[in-house]
Amino acid sequence: MSATNVSRIAIAACVAASTVLLLAGPAAAHVSVQPQGEAAKGGYATLNFKVPNERDQASTVKLEVNFPADHPLSSVTPEAVPGWKIAITKGKLDKPLEVHGRKITEAVTKVTWTADGSKIAPGYFQQFPVSVGQLPEDADQLVFKAIQTYDNKEVVRWIEEPKGGEEPDSPAPVLKLTAATEDHHGGAADPAGDDKGDHKADDQAASAEGDKGDKKETHAASSSSDTTARTLGIIGILIGIAGVAFGVLAGRRRTA
Repeated sequence: MSATNVSRIAIAACVAASTVLLLAGPAAAHVSVQPQGEAAKGGYATLNFKVPNERDQASTVKLEVNFPADHPLSSVTPEAVPGWKIAITKGKLDKPLEVHGRKITEAVTKVTWTADGSKIAPGYFQQFPVSVGQLPEDADQLVFKAIQTYDNKEVVRWIEEPKGGEEPDSPAPVLKLTAATEDHHGGAADPAGDDKGDHKADDQAASAEGDKGDKKETHAASSSSDTTARTLGIIGILIGIAGVAFGVLAGRRRTA
């Protein structure tokens, strides 16, 4: 195959790949929600609301996330995001929640992030973390309707719930829930963790002892080398003195 043909094929492949990216880009660029690790039923989780900027000439300056009213969450704690102010809206519950033996009469209905010295510029995205719980045990997913505002006053409403297999034009962020875990904290603890820590400590102690032993051996070897060098030096000096004395005596004998 000639170099010209190879170049033509490479160019065609690049064009095809670019076309696929252009077609797939707008469909994937919407506000979404993903858990850090698992979002198990009945447990707690940290969620990341990912907000991409879809505009070339405007920056995102506000995000509003509405929490599901049909499955209210007793605990919603957003993480501070540099350059953004956070406002939490709560509402009374028609039916109080009972969590860890106490009744919860109100829950967070909306969290709003407003730019305060920062923006989501064109070509960038921002994540807004929130710790939530206790997740419902009688649902497979939670829908969070979101509203994105740009600095040119444009408002995009990501509020359409998915129906069937097709994704709507402005889909709302959907959190898929996994099966409940025994500890109800979204993940099981590692039972071998302590043993690993003990083994690690033992290994470190053994390594330290080995280093000490190596240092002792090195010191001993160094001391032995120094002693040998000194001995050889003294012998050399004596030999030199003897040589000089022999030369002087020989000279006197010749003169006599």
